[in-house]
Amino acid sequence: MTNWTRKALLLSVSAAAVAGTLTAAGAPVAHGRPAEPIAPPLAWGPCEPIPGTPVPAGQQCATLRVPLDYRVPGGPGVDLAVTRLRTDRPEARRGTLLVLAGGPGGSGVRRVAQKGGALRAATDGAYDLVGLDPRGVGGSTRANCALPEADRHVVTLRSWPAADGSITENTERSRRTAASCARNGGPVLGSFSSRNQARDIDRLRAALGERKLSVWGHSYGSYVAAVYAQEHPNRVDRLVLDSTGDPDPTRVGYGWMANVGPAVALRFPDFAAWAADPAREAEGLRLARRAEDVEPLFLALARELDREPRESEVPGVPLTGNLLRQALHSSLDSDAGFAPLARLIRSAQDPRGRPALPPGLAGAIPDEDASVMMAVICNDVRWPGPDSGYAGRVAADRARYPLTAGLPANIAPCAFWKYDREPKPVRITDEGPSNVLMVQSLRDPATPLAGALRMRAALGDRARMVTVGQGGHGMYLGNGNACGDRTVSTFLVTGKRPARDSHCPN
Repeated sequence: MTNWTRKALLLSVSAAAVAGTLTAAGAPVAHGRPAEPIAPPLAWGPCEPIPGTPVPAGQQCATLRVPLDYRVPGGPGVDLAVTRLRTDRPEARRGTLLVLAGGPGGSGVRRVAQKGGALRAATDGAYDLVGLDPRGVGGSTRANCALPEADRHVVTLRSWPAADGSITENTERSRRTAASCARNGGPVLGSFSSRNQARDIDRLRAALGERKLSVWGHSYGSYVAAVYAQEHPNRVDRLVLDSTGDPDPTRVGYGWMANVGPAVALRFPDFAAWAADPAREAEGLRLARRAEDVEPLFLALARELDREPRESEVPGVPLTGNLLRQALHSSLDSDAGFAPLARLIRSAQDPRGRPALPPGLAGAIPDEDASVMMAVICNDVRWPGPDSGYAGRVAADRARYPLTAGLPANIAPCAFWKYDREPKPVRITDEGPSNVLMVQSLRDPATPLAGALRMRAALGDRARMVTVGQGGHGMYLGNGNACGDRTVSTFLVTGKRPARDSHCPN
């Protein structure tokens, strides 16, 4: 496996990636009884080191060859990096659990390395754990848009409006990004789509020799998992959707982005309460005496940085108002992000200091990472065109949700995207086995409860949902609570779900 690159901070927010190029649709799949794909067995071997992530003992890696375009199965192919961590209790083995990372752009190989030990323990060794790097990610076949470095910083890749709320610069950047992707990305970039990920998963299932897969999808990965289960309902054993976006097939990524404003507004009070707690005093991180004063403080500081950016510890990368807003959004995924965010705010308030930027905001994202994050959501569905009233929507969203300053409603390269054909996202329905468990925070800053409830409604009696009182993004094994973890683990091991939708309070 080759071409490992660092994971960008933007990958933590599956709803918020922007831009890419052409769509390569696969052959239609009949519901219920699709033809069994032909896939030779995988040749497993040792894994190469993953920077920053220890590889568990016994984790194996392989390469899966899949068609570039499923309409031309004998044509050019792309390679997918695959990993496996076999059960340490073969006598308890039920089957294979596929671990799907978020993003778009998250690495399944890395996620198995990160979560494999905890997941194997939580499921009592019931599964071989398998992950794959989707097209364009990690050790899989890559592509790029040849974007200039200045356009690959998180705060330029994401369309934060200018300090005065104008979107002229966003519009020009989006136009040139889409043109560069169309010019340089080629058919490989055009094949980066959720539907192709689902087709690749079924090819992986066949290569593993499994009749069915169980799946744990996290964030954007939960959407891909739902698409796979919709297209191949009889090839899914147990399905966990963890932190799920709105599956509306007319909007998909555009709708996920639009949901970010209310999502951040719901989550911010958790940070405000933490930052006003007297316990922060000894840490030097108490921002206000009262929780209700933290938001005005933050907004005033962001406006000050809009007017006068502060020189940071990174030469040539000042702390701007939008960079501070981006740091806020990224920090809300987990309570563990609260202290670094408060520290950044404190340093920005000190006129003599040089703020230390979070690692993911301190430089440009590698071109290939930026390209796949954009391409998937732009290829999946047609976004409103550039003349559809973005400026007005930004102004309204900016007034209603000041913490996100109009970002969720802003124009993106997807507005200028070049398509071979009209994209047709999968419509998630209640047709299929009742084998889905959803786990969802009440206050998720990336995939809010409102969107997850739309997924829940679409699935009907196929699903049960357990909501979790802990705020944040990604609830199972690391960011939720013991009750939620126990409910998911029990389902994966025994198949038992709550009789009805339930709640796990903190």
